[in-house]
Amino acid sequence: MNPAAATVAPTRTPAPAPAARERLPLIGLFVANAISIMGNVFALIAIPWFVLETTGSPTLTGLAAAMNAVPYILGGVLGGAFVDRVGFRTASMVSDLASAVGVAVIPLLHTLDLLTFPLLLVFIVVGGLMDSPGNTARAALLPDLADRAGVRRERVNALDQSVMRMAFMLGAPAGGLLLALVGTATGLWLNALSFLVSASIIALAIPKAAARRAETHTEGTAAASDPTTLRESMRIGFQFLRSTPLMRALMVQLALTNMFDAMISVMYPIYARDTFGSTSALGLMLGASGAGALTTALIFGAIGHRLPRREVYFGAFMFTAVPIILLSLQPVLLVSAGLLLIRGFGAGPLNPILMTVSQERIPIHLRGRVMGVATSIAWIAMPIGSLLGGVSVAVLGLQPALVLVGTLYFSTCLLMYFRPAFRDMERQHAPLTFTPALTPATVAVSTTAAHGTHHQFPEPAHAGRGQRQGQEHA
Repeated sequence: MNPAAATVAPTRTPAPAPAARERLPLIGLFVANAISIMGNVFALIAIPWFVLETTGSPTLTGLAAAMNAVPYILGGVLGGAFVDRVGFRTASMVSDLASAVGVAVIPLLHTLDLLTFPLLLVFIVVGGLMDSPGNTARAALLPDLADRAGVRRERVNALDQSVMRMAFMLGAPAGGLLLALVGTATGLWLNALSFLVSASIIALAIPKAAARRAETHTEGTAAASDPTTLRESMRIGFQFLRSTPLMRALMVQLALTNMFDAMISVMYPIYARDTFGSTSALGLMLGASGAGALTTALIFGAIGHRLPRREVYFGAFMFTAVPIILLSLQPVLLVSAGLLLIRGFGAGPLNPILMTVSQERIPIHLRGRVMGVATSIAWIAMPIGSLLGGVSVAVLGLQPALVLVGTLYFSTCLLMYFRPAFRDMERQHAPLTFTPALTPATVAVSTTAAHGTHHQFPEPAHAGRGQRQGQEHA
């Protein structure tokens, strides 16, 4: 062998793992979300139960649930521009602080014996008005904090949902038990406190530099499309969704399934009251649902990137519908909780898939606007669903209403599976290049370059620390 021809293969030095301080912001975001969610879970149980106890009316319970969804719709449309303007970190903290004040007013008025049902509806709206902007801000922070920490995005999205599911799983039974022990007012005070703690963790764990890196990484593109008015921001968000077939199809599908979920959510406390007469039973059932979702969210985090998205997504949706139909048999508590555990198994992969698909397609500088508008569209039919849930129980009875909503849920998802736009879920894009039109009638969205490659929105400077994978969302 000719020595001159011999070559030594270069040794590749593996990239160093991110330091612990690079992962602290991501961990802080997870902890803040968990605390806030556990507080919200108590309100989810306490307020419908309070209305049922004081009025005995399924219809008024549905009305209270409908009013709870209204601020998410308004906050999504109006809050997206707010998030992009003030920054993801600041918007998250402001949202938590505003929610703390809005929620604290309810037990305060209750203690003073001044809380009427109309006032309760008003403060349900006020207390939740900033929730959607806060959720949007945290969702917008997540992919960049994942890159900073060097964590695969599909995995971090599944971890995010696992934290949420775990908080729900633990918060629901604890909330039901706490409600039985201390009452509604004390629980809502704790809910307000949870928002303050969440805001403090965001302030301490996520440095301004880490948040600013995502907010300012536009390389001129954001400046060209930065809105000067709230109306312009909303128009840009709607334009992007309208011009992207997959995102547009997802918004229609989510609006319908969220409406059915709103109907089901109203039926849960009615079911627990009529069948078991206990808030503890309601907490156990909701906790079982959270446990099931946590299990499959963790599994999806490990293997989800290998699975076909469309089949998993719609299969999981249809899977969640079947236990609702079986719940109409009103079995004993353990069986009822088991059915919700099974339903939770189907729910686990849904939000991670949605997060990945949306993060793949939405340019960084438009995240707040597009995610805010998308959230509003996805929630737009929920007040109607809440009202229909209460009315259907009052008119048909609990058992027929459960069969009806479960059947509609399953059939809708089965039909949606065959829509051509959803075939694009499998493709892993870099964020689309999007040029907002000067008028609503003109939109320019480029998905391929002249030579067949994807136009890519510029990568963040720190993207090399982690692979920029497709992301699934809630």
